Amino acid sequence: MSLIQPFRALRPAPAYSAEVASPPYDVLSAAEAREIVAERPHSFLRVVRAEVAFDSDSNPYSDEIYTQGKQVLQQYQKEGTLQRDKTPCYYIYRQQMGEHVQTGVVAGASCAEYDNKAIRIHEYTRPAKESDRIRHIETLAAQTGPVWLAYRAVAQIDREVERLSQGEPAFDFTAPDTIKHTGWVVEKEQDIQLLQQMFQEHVPLLYIADGHHRSAAASCVAQNWRDQKKVSAEHPSQFFLSVIYPHNQLKILAYNRHVHDLNGLSTEAFFEQLSTTFTRIPLQPQEPITPPERHQFSIFVDGSWHRLTTRPGIFQADDPIDALDVQILQTRVLAPILGIEDPRTSERIDFVGGTREHKELEQRVQKKGGIAFVCYPTSIEELFHVSDANQVMPPKSTWFAPKLRSGLFTYLLD
Repeated sequence: MSLIQPFRALRPAPAYSAEVASPPYDVLSAAEAREIVAERPHSFLRVVRAEVAFDSDSNPYSDEIYTQGKQVLQQYQKEGTLQRDKTPCYYIYRQQMGEHVQTGVVAGASCAEYDNKAIRIHEYTRPAKESDRIRHIETLAAQTGPVWLAYRAVAQIDREVERLSQGEPAFDFTAPDTIKHTGWVVEKEQDIQLLQQMFQEHVPLLYIADGHHRSAAASCVAQNWRDQKKVSAEHPSQFFLSVIYPHNQLKILAYNRHVHDLNGLSTEAFFEQLSTTFTRIPLQPQEPITPPERHQFSIFVDGSWHRLTTRPGIFQADDPIDALDVQILQTRVLAPILGIEDPRTSERIDFVGGTREHKELEQRVQKKGGIAFVCYPTSIEELFHVSDANQVMPPKSTWFAPKLRSGLFTYLLD
């Protein structure tokens, strides 16, 4: 069963929702964050990317940066930009990107269930990023960025969420990236109890879609509070801020790659090495660049696009990791041919999220050289398969879109 908990969210006053809401802390550079704050002085980036208040050469991991984030959060509360609900609630959060619509439940998810693997992961965390989130949570005594969770869809929950999203929304705006954000407050006790009961009875497992570092950090902070403050299992610190979506509403885009060079090979020699594991055909100008099916890739090199198709027998179809396209690319091309042994640490590779246009990949190759790879998107079923096998995907396997905005719901630990 899935234990979820209502909470007293700290939310923007109605007049400030659109201005406060910001992209997640980890999808922007410091320069991009500063540009947004200059245009929107109440942006939540002042809390989650507090280095925007300092010189560009400041250390983003210094104590004063975390303290600055805490002070801005307190300032927003004092001036009424952010207001806290008087009673614990659930919330409904809907996003629309073009024709795609996804509607999730905002709740506290159980750190205990994360620890015992009832909330399942699909990637490893990096110690430095995890430490950063721990310091941020502990300094602010708040979780400021939601973890994106998924569950296998349940029709009964779908109907209840649809019913709860019929009334007057608490916020409704379209962000500068044209994505529409709408939210509702679930405050009636009978609605809270029914939603909680449904998740306990019908959702045995939750899966992290995005937010592995945030959830790992929340688990660590929960342990610290149990050890140091002797809090109970029901204390807010023992849960983490999450938005929980049914799997059939989620949209995963490809996470593409740009390798800065051909590892000393000529293009002809590179193609020759590819030929043992892939067939290759040039793409015509009118053909779509995105691969039409699994186990195909598009590459851009020397000013031209080509389509690669995996030859039969080079991966184990029944292996949840080996059959992943991103794993095929890593183990059959990036490592053995281009020398990218560890994509987590190599400075010769960049990862480009699927919301970026293919023109950007072309421009990167034309400016820096090398080669770009466009992948077929990983499916949510593949993610579930890997997680259920207690395995992890290669880095940068999934790009969920649209991203959750920060600042619409803040989870205080007091």
